[in-house]
Amino acid sequence: MAETFTPDSLDLAEPITRVLRVMDEPHKFVAEQQTLMAEAAKLERDRALAPWRVALAGMTAGAAFFGAGFAYVKLLGP
Repeated sequence: MAETFTPDSLDLAEPITRVLRVMDEPHKFVAEQQTLMAEAAKLERDRALAPWRVALAGMTAGAAFFGAGFAYVKLLGP
């Protein structure tokens, strides 16, 4: 059974500490939920941008191959 607080006791530090600990738990939970929501939003943003990253990488590789081919023809051409 839980201990009860008796008014004739002057040691208030333990009950105050217990109340503060109980009050702090929801704040920790909310902070953890906000962190998880921010991480989920980042993952969703990354998932939405993934096709654009692939397209940009492909265009960059195409430009590099085109430049290399042009330089090869320029160096070895007539």
